[in-house]
Amino acid sequence: MRRISRRNKRLRLASILSLVLILGTVLCILFFRYLYTKNQAVDVKEASLTLSEMGAGRIVDDLLTPNKYSRPQIPLEKVKGVVVHYTANPGTGAKANRNYFNNLPKINKEKGTNTYASSNFIIDIDGKILRIVPETEVAYASNERNQDTISIECCYVNEDGSFTEPTYESLVWLLSILCRSYQLDTNEIIRHYDVTGKNCPKYYVEHEKEWTRLKEDVDKEIKSAQSVLP
Repeated sequence: MRRISRRNKRLRLASILSLVLILGTVLCILFFRYLYTKNQAVDVKEASLTLSEMGAGRIVDDLLTPNKYSRPQIPLEKVKGVVVHYTANPGTGAKANRNYFNNLPKINKEKGTNTYASSNFIIDIDGKILRIVPETEVAYASNERNQDTISIECCYVNEDGSFTEPTYESLVWLLSILCRSYQLDTNEIIRHYDVTGKNCPKYYVEHEKEWTRLKEDVDKEIKSAQSVLP
C-alpha cells in the first residue's frame, strides 16, 4: 500500500509539474507574441489614411513646397512616437509659422544661413490644425528622432508658453487620433525636451504635473472614442 501511495504521489507531482510547464510555455508564447505584435512596424501609409479619415473636416492641408530645408520628402518608414513642440514665437499664428518654414530656402540664401526646420502639424491659437508635412515624410523638428516620430508645433500667446484652451483641446484630440492610428500609447508622446534637453515646449518642461495631465487627457480621449465604436 505504501509503494502504491508513493507512486500515486509521484504521479500527482509529475502531473502538476507538467501542468506548470505547459502553462509556463503558453504564457511565454503569449508574452513574446505580444512583444512581437507591439514592435511590428505599423504601415505608415495605411495609418496615414486612417488618420485622414478620422481627421476629415478638422485637419487642414497646407503643405510646404518640397525643398531640402523643410520638406525634403524623405519617406518616414516607421512611427514610434509623437513629439510636442511650441513655436517659441508668442502671438504668431499657424499660417505665419508655416510660411516661415516654407520660405527657409529664400531666408537661408539671403542671410547666408543653413537652417533646417519644419513640423508635420501646427496648431493655431484658435485651435485650427494645419498639416504642413505629410505623416509619411520626415519633418525637421526633433533632431535624432526625426526618423521615427511625428511632430506637432503649437502656437501660444502667453510668455509662460501655456496654450490657449482651443489649442489645448485640438492638441489632445490630434494626439489621441495619432495614437490610435499608429498604435501608440501615451508613454510614446514626448516633448522636444525629452530628446535634446531643449526647453520646448516651455510650459510643459517647467510644469511636469501639467504634462502628466495632458497625457491623461489624451488617454481619456482615446478611451472615449473607443467606447463609441460599433
